[in-house]
Amino acid sequence: MTEGKKVTWFPSYGAEMRGGTANCTVIISDDMIGSPVVLNPDVLIAMNSASLEKFQHTIRKNGVLFFDASFAQKTRFRKDIELIPVPATRIASLTGSTRSANMVMLGAFVARTSLIKTSSAIKIFENRSELVKNSNGRTNINSILEGIKYIENKKSQNN
Repeated sequence: MTEGKKVTWFPSYGAEMRGGTANCTVIISDDMIGSPVVLNPDVLIAMNSASLEKFQHTIRKNGVLFFDASFAQKTRFRKDIELIPVPATRIASLTGSTRSANMVMLGAFVARTSLIKTSSAIKIFENRSELVKNSNGRTNINSILEGIKYIENKKSQNN
């Protein structure tokens, strides 16, 4: 929204909320969004093995799967999608909190897709940390930057 894009999000928690496969659909578009429901997403971000197993089949052919490689040891992957393994939980632990693994993954998503600007993702947490006067905003920013750095390092290794 900070870039003038249209955005919807549609969380689904249900009875699985504690330790299960809760999920959230997010749509970012330059155009009006007709429905927050997506059956076959272009991109899936899976933060645990249970979610990876449950939702991998929904990604459209040639879509992109980001997953926390810290947990996906025995997973069978589809051959018709691009896989982006990110050891998000391990990286987050190095930034000070495993709870920021989702922010590491956000950084990886930003770096790989360029769907939103790095400055936009960071701006959200700079403003928040000023308001709440705590270190969570700084931890989130550091985690986003680490996720970006991880993807950029992978790109340079592949070139």
